Amino acid sequence: MATRTDAPTRREQILREAARLFAERGFHGVGVDEIGAAVGISGPGLYRHFAGKDAMLAELLVGISGSLLTGAKQRLKEADGEGPETVLDSLIEGHIDFALDDRPLITLHDRELDRLRDTDRKLVRQLQRQYVELWVGVVRELYPELAEPAARSAVHSVFGLLNSTPHLTRPGSLPGRAGAAELLHRMARGAFAAAGAP
Repeated sequence: MATRTDAPTRREQILREAARLFAERGFHGVGVDEIGAAVGISGPGLYRHFAGKDAMLAELLVGISGSLLTGAKQRLKEADGEGPETVLDSLIEGHIDFALDDRPLITLHDRELDRLRDTDRKLVRQLQRQYVELWVGVVRELYPELAEPAARSAVHSVFGLLNSTPHLTRPGSLPGRAGAAELLHRMARGAFAAAGAP
């Protein structure tokens, strides 16, 4: 659910509201009628767009994993010829955008991934592995002395740090979007530097 400048489609509106409601009250705590009401259509009207709640959940979780991977590949392509430090900064910025702008999806992934059908869950995991390995390659280029398993652990640790934003829900927990992005970026770079230190 990447940031867009044009108006979202009805399907995108449904997914956004479903993600918000599922994150707030849990998958089983939300009915189709409530999702429909949130976007101004009847519950049964949702079935013109989705087969049901399970299909919405699958599209949300598969979709964000695919979007993160596609975005990272695009950032690598745009940074072609740049040094690994610049590339890593770009990857971190992209993940921070997700962590700050799509917080309900982080909560949803943490709570509801096991509710997906096996095929969808495997696809999510496959996309996530590709995303991690893309980062591992860049981190090891910047810190060549870092062994592959350690680099992978560092990447997962940084994801945990960046994906902690849904837990900062009290007013004032985040220092404004720009301040939060800058803080998260510094912390992520610090974590990688610590992992790569001799």
